[in-house]
Amino acid sequence: MLVILPPSETKSDGGALGPLDLDALSLPQLTAVRDKLVTELVELSADPAAARKALALGKGAESEIARNAALRTSPTRPALERYTGVLYDALDARSFTKAQRAKAQARLAIGSALFGVVRAGDPIPAYRLSGGSKLPGLPTLSSLWKPVLGPALRAETTGQLVVDLRSGTYQQLGRIPGAVTATVLTERPDGTRAVVSHFNKHHKGLLARALVCGRGEPSDIRGLARVAEKAGLRVEIASSAELLVLT
Repeated sequence: MLVILPPSETKSDGGALGPLDLDALSLPQLTAVRDKLVTELVELSADPAAARKALALGKGAESEIARNAALRTSPTRPALERYTGVLYDALDARSFTKAQRAKAQARLAIGSALFGVVRAGDPIPAYRLSGGSKLPGLPTLSSLWKPVLGPALRAETTGQLVVDLRSGTYQQLGRIPGAVTATVLTERPDGTRAVVSHFNKHHKGLLARALVCGRGEPSDIRGLARVAEKAGLRVEIASSAELLVLT
């Protein structure tokens, strides 16, 4: 089973590992696009005004631009430790046991506008690039990633259950036919349901944690639902490829 998490805009600083080595990352089919994007971000950082515009950054974003300028030289850390925010707080990887951490390394991946998809243990630097960004002189990120990311993910996950928790923007970079998605809905007192961003991220983090810490080995959406329910989540099966998580 592979669980693909969405990235986050917020990321931790620093790291105890060496500089970025694209050849050390999972899915080597993606190396050429990764290298192109890293090079473009480093060069773009030399013009702060252009960088702010392309990356939709406000004033006071010097630290984000500096991160991109140092992409090839700054220290790295495992991807699962790099991303922060609501979803990753709920996942709480720091509390994993040694066995759970090994399971997370085997089972979790993270979508990325810069790297396509990385495995939980892949060493990456802090960076700033969103799925909807358009870099000067390059096609859209979707145009760059679609020809390589989708085929790479399909080859990587043949015969496996895939739980794709990425947002639509990141799914469009490389789709996986047959993957199970999770829709988090908040139920109001009148019975209506709606997506609420904070709860969406939080409960996707809880679902990912259940799939790492639970003992179940689901092979389909029914097994996935059982693991989620045992972890205390309230779920419904909407279709063979969509799980509803209710808050």
